[in-house]
Amino acid sequence: MDFSLSARQVEYRDRVRTFMAKHIFPNEHTFHEQLDAFGANRWQVVPIVEDLKKIAHKEGLWNLFLPPNKDHDTPEYHGAGLTNLEYALCSEEMGRVHWASEVFNCSAPDTGNMEVFHRYGTAKQKEQWLKPLMRGEIRSAFLMTEPAVASSDATNIETEITRDGDHYVINGVKWWSSGVGDPRCKITILMGKTDKSAVAHKQQSMILVPLNTPGVKVKRMLPVFGWLAKGKSLRGTKWDVFSYTAERKLEVARRIHGIVTSEYGLPAGRLVFDDLTFTLHTGKNGDINQPVEWYLFPYFLTGQPDSTPGNAPGVSEDDDFA
Repeated sequence: MDFSLSARQVEYRDRVRTFMAKHIFPNEHTFHEQLDAFGANRWQVVPIVEDLKKIAHKEGLWNLFLPPNKDHDTPEYHGAGLTNLEYALCSEEMGRVHWASEVFNCSAPDTGNMEVFHRYGTAKQKEQWLKPLMRGEIRSAFLMTEPAVASSDATNIETEITRDGDHYVINGVKWWSSGVGDPRCKITILMGKTDKSAVAHKQQSMILVPLNTPGVKVKRMLPVFGWLAKGKSLRGTKWDVFSYTAERKLEVARRIHGIVTSEYGLPAGRLVFDDLTFTLHTGKNGDINQPVEWYLFPYFLTGQPDSTPGNAPGVSEDDDFA
């Protein structure tokens, strides 16, 4: 097996390595000085990171994480054109300083969320959320883990997403909500159950919830082994029962009951929505040949169905997620 690096791999690795040596390593002390100056309110935008982001963007070291995709890339929405293998070397260099990836707009959870928007978002969602994310102007969060269940098995998730006319009603509690503490966090992708009667791997969906939606309560930061990571954001998030108007974010209010695509290692098939049936046009290998826009993103899981109530039993209104 040939493990030699291609010219392109070497080029981008060396460009990132040079940037790290010139701009990141010399500013590590500055970063911590600025962070310490915030005092107890440490979840703020660190000026040196914003300054370095402008330089990285100017040098074309920006959105390196997003691989090329002929079906979804457009002149407005695309990455640097690196494959995952090519990006891996860049990521290794960034990882030498824990805050460096944000300088290149390559930090989680934004990277995964941007990939979801890039592949599955509607034109309206891309304009509102993907564009500012790819510009590094806002941040995002991914909300899956819950305090009352073993969330490593995502079939245990209890948060409910219920369609009610032109609204979705969301009820649940999330924690370890990485990204929520950043003051620039504007949008979340929340995982919940839309159909508890379905088989285990078809109960869950994803829904977009702006962080300023009425009913969302951020309780407090959560420590890891007694420590609060400086500049990092792990929060307990209480989602009261609230109505979220589908029409505000949807061109057509849809709920996906089930989807199977080759993209997830499954055969392509049929989508069934609340009020319509939509059949995919598939290629010879079951690949989807055209983008499909939806609001609730499918999530494929394995395991047994969970029959516990969807309002996180044992977690009260006054629980501080200790």
